Amino acid sequence: MGIKRENGSLYTKIEGKVAHVEFGHPAGNSFVAELLDRLANTFHNLSENPNISVVVLKSEGDRVFCGGASFNELTAITNLEEGKLFFSGFAHVINAMRTCKKPIIGRVQGKTVGGGVGLAAACDYVFASVNASIRLSEISIGIAPLVIGPALERKMGKAAVSELSFSPTEWKNAYWANEKGLFSKVFDTIEEMDKELDFSVSQLAGYNPKALQEWKKVLWEGTSHWNDLLLERAAITGKLVLSEFTKNALSKFKK
Repeated sequence: MGIKRENGSLYTKIEGKVAHVEFGHPAGNSFVAELLDRLANTFHNLSENPNISVVVLKSEGDRVFCGGASFNELTAITNLEEGKLFFSGFAHVINAMRTCKKPIIGRVQGKTVGGGVGLAAACDYVFASVNASIRLSEISIGIAPLVIGPALERKMGKAAVSELSFSPTEWKNAYWANEKGLFSKVFDTIEEMDKELDFSVSQLAGYNPKALQEWKKVLWEGTSHWNDLLLERAAITGKLVLSEFTKNALSKFKK
């Protein structure tokens, strides 16, 4: 099943007990609000599907994994409500991934920025290619990675998140991300990554789904307050995006 529109695409393909979820957007696989909303709903639906055991999250193409928030939608925000609403999209996706009863395996084939790094952090296990460099660029445009922060911190710890976020123009390579706990495995080629991913996912799908579900619950213990926390963070980010600093930074970027 799939939906393809001007503001992005989202496809779900179920093979046996594995659901493959693929998102895409012409602008570097970035996220518009509607695409975030559809992705959150997809995770909620798959969580309740008794016929699947594992979810694989991937993006279109063989280059960029995710460009983060849509630049056009960021520049179009004119008031606090719109700002909170847009950043709440990332909050809802992370919470949907967190509460999804099935383990989510991420496939990161290339560079990922901002919200895309948060998406990788919300996966339970991540396969990455050597090209999967990461960057948190938020500080450089006058906002901060507030909504995705808890997911990043849970995976990487505060020290690594601090190092990443305070060097917003610097790319960290896939091996750095692996060493810090964001990526589980890094491969020299996409072909090698996909071969190992397929093998591992088919193995996982053959295990007791109840055991996978109970273990995932344990791994996410202590995060139930994220339902409120991430929305509070979305409101703060929505306020920051309206600041003169951010408006100037975005207009320079646009030029």
